[in-house]
Amino acid sequence: MAKQDYYDTLGISRSASSAEIKKAYRKMAIKYHPDKNPNDTSAEGKFKEAAEAYEVLSDANKKARYDQYGHAAFEGAQGGGGFGGGMNMDDIFSQFGDIFGGGFGGFGGGGQRQARVKGTNMRIRVKLSLEEIAKGVEKKVKVRRKIQAEGVSYKTCTTCNGTGQQMRVTNTILGRMQTATTCGTCQGTGEIISSKPNGSDSQGLVIKEETVSINIPAGVTEGVQLKVGGKGNEAPGKNSISGDLLVLIEEIQHETLKREGTNVHFDLYVNLSEAVLGVSKEVQTLTGKVKIKIESGTQSGKILRLKGKGLPSIERYGTGDFLIHVNVWTPQELTKEQRQFFEKMKSDENFIPSPKKSDKSFFEKVKDMFS
Repeated sequence: MAKQDYYDTLGISRSASSAEIKKAYRKMAIKYHPDKNPNDTSAEGKFKEAAEAYEVLSDANKKARYDQYGHAAFEGAQGGGGFGGGMNMDDIFSQFGDIFGGGFGGFGGGGQRQARVKGTNMRIRVKLSLEEIAKGVEKKVKVRRKIQAEGVSYKTCTTCNGTGQQMRVTNTILGRMQTATTCGTCQGTGEIISSKPNGSDSQGLVIKEETVSINIPAGVTEGVQLKVGGKGNEAPGKNSISGDLLVLIEEIQHETLKREGTNVHFDLYVNLSEAVLGVSKEVQTLTGKVKIKIESGTQSGKILRLKGKGLPSIERYGTGDFLIHVNVWTPQELTKEQRQFFEKMKSDENFIPSPKKSDKSFFEKVKDMFS
């Protein structure tokens, strides 16, 4: 089933401000909050959908990619835009707990909730050829990420007694008020390291090389950033969650082809005799070789269009074209006999330029390409 548009999920227009996006999410989050809808899987699903939509639309960079490419901007990663199926309710509360203001607690009740620490994200660059972009590809890359060392153990934080929060009482003009703040000792996790093995850092983490598979959709463009959820650095703590692996796409410049959006351009050179007499040529496209016919009398600058032989749209809105630019090659050195032949042809009426009114100018040809 097709994924619902994030703007439709939150019931807002595409021109909504950041404040309107936050307000719409808070309204939905309260409506479908598990505390108000116990044991209602449908409400829980809507709650997660709203959180996923907000996770993308509240981030300026992710929102820009989504506005340009839709859900395809986050394909090739585990869990689409942000949460997908890889995060649970506690993850949502951990990241967006400030949205609820204090009217609700964590999943399953209104009591105190320990924070879940998320590991840092990692960024890598992946280079792709035009052929790989045309078909989509699975890339296996080696990354060095931090993981929890074997043998590390934790104990309850003695500062907050495992609650993750410290209660403070302050005197105000309205009287004594009690507020809860994140525990500075355990950073809200409710636990601290009790022992760690040699070779690990102060947080009980070690660096490990790991091979990660990245599914890259067809039609990606230079600068698109994909996300592989949970393949960044781990964080300390038994209930922590891993960061993400952010993959920046780089396009390798092709030797003979030039990309322009979903269209691909190719310069085909023919000699003067071939242009005069006509010829068949074999051209290598992104999907295989094709044979094309150059009609006799073909002029330099003529553009041949192979429909649907370009690149697919990342949004799945069809495929671009393969555009062949015919260039007639003029010989730069001539033998004595060749020069005598062309001297004769100078005044031959068949060699005198006589463009027809129906022949299009260069600018008209360019205009036709984009019409």
